[in-house]
Amino acid sequence: MRRYKIQERRRFSAVQLLALGFFLLILVGGSLLSLPIFSRSGEFTNYLDSLFTATSAVCVTGLTTLNTAEHWNEWGQLLIMVLIELGGLGFMTMPVLMYFILRRKISLHTRMLLQEALNLDEMSGAIRLMLYIIKFAATIQIIGALLLSIQFVPEFGWRKGIFFGIFHSVSSFCNAGFDLLGDSLVPYQKNPFVLLVVSGLIIAGGFGFIVWRDVLGYRKNRLLSLHTKLALWVTGILLAGGMLLFFITENNAASLTTGTNFFERLANTFFMAVTPRTAGYYSIDYMQMTNAGLIVTMFLMYIGGTSGSTAGGLKTTTFGVLCIQIMSIFKGRSRAEFQERTIRSAVVFRAFTLFFLTFFLCVAAIIILTITENIPETSGVEYVAFEVFSAFGTVGLTMGLTPDLTVVGKLIIMLLMYIGRVGIYTVGFSLMTKANQQEAKFKYPEESIMIG
Repeated sequence: MRRYKIQERRRFSAVQLLALGFFLLILVGGSLLSLPIFSRSGEFTNYLDSLFTATSAVCVTGLTTLNTAEHWNEWGQLLIMVLIELGGLGFMTMPVLMYFILRRKISLHTRMLLQEALNLDEMSGAIRLMLYIIKFAATIQIIGALLLSIQFVPEFGWRKGIFFGIFHSVSSFCNAGFDLLGDSLVPYQKNPFVLLVVSGLIIAGGFGFIVWRDVLGYRKNRLLSLHTKLALWVTGILLAGGMLLFFITENNAASLTTGTNFFERLANTFFMAVTPRTAGYYSIDYMQMTNAGLIVTMFLMYIGGTSGSTAGGLKTTTFGVLCIQIMSIFKGRSRAEFQERTIRSAVVFRAFTLFFLTFFLCVAAIIILTITENIPETSGVEYVAFEVFSAFGTVGLTMGLTPDLTVVGKLIIMLLMYIGRVGIYTVGFSLMTKANQQEAKFKYPEESIMIG
């Protein structure tokens, strides 16, 4: 009875608060970035461009209408880094940390919101998992910053080099893709050390915190959840398959073969397979990539990272469930089975629904942008499609469209980044009323329809 009254008094559901929290964080970030104290020129920044940058940072994408290195001063870059961290780990990170520091008891409502934010089936263990996420993320980002500083300090000096190391470590781990170098990692195309460190940070952030907890605790528990097993399998196949395909399609690309040895080309090829997993860094010019390479990149961007991570996109586990169900159908089975376990039919239904909704969303965005945006005569629809999949997957790779977007184009890309980070289910359910969310208590007669 008491629990019922608590739910009755609450004005917003956990899903609505989650969507609203990200939205408010974007508004606050955009308003702050528009102030003169954050720009190098000391003048107000166009609010729409500031809002676009804040959306890209909170949604850990990396697409920008303004050059991060040239337009924003150090305070602006620091604010962007904070927005990336909050967006990557989830805006609930700070409240939980403050509760822990002040030794306050966390309310039931906060626990329910954490459950939704972390995409957990149960509420129990949500606080422990959030604290684990904070400790794990801090450890990995500190290690990444130290490793990158080895390169940046001799190149830029102590103050600037350390700041560059921290910024790019946070941006890489959170799969954001923001850079302070002006041209992403193209200047380090012949530096496998930087490429591999950034790749490691991207993979660490895109794996998912639940996966890392299972993997790191395997020696003690000798047990991996089905979610972790599927995430590891799909991630491994996509990385290996992507690297092989890029090695075939881009082996003769001028941007890779000019002045680079075999090991350097191999490091760049691996980086090309890693970065579309919602990271956004690049070491080659995507305008020079083959059509086959662009298709592979868009495919990887659409799938994205693992559920419960800093990454966006359809998610590796969703893609894995789809593949398992399709293989089961071809084998004449009705159930989706993996590693001697049966995946719940509700999960399979949710995966197919996600695929349909997200793919339809991307196609609709491509159609609108082909009408509103100017496409170079030397390019085709891939010029727009690449940007759309990059925004939805919260990747940040671009073929050059973003800086020249119209007002409508900016709004469309911002919406894609928001949905890609928060999740189309979260956004959809947050707009529905309780009445619409409840399933009807009656059932219509069944009837068959011809398929295929």
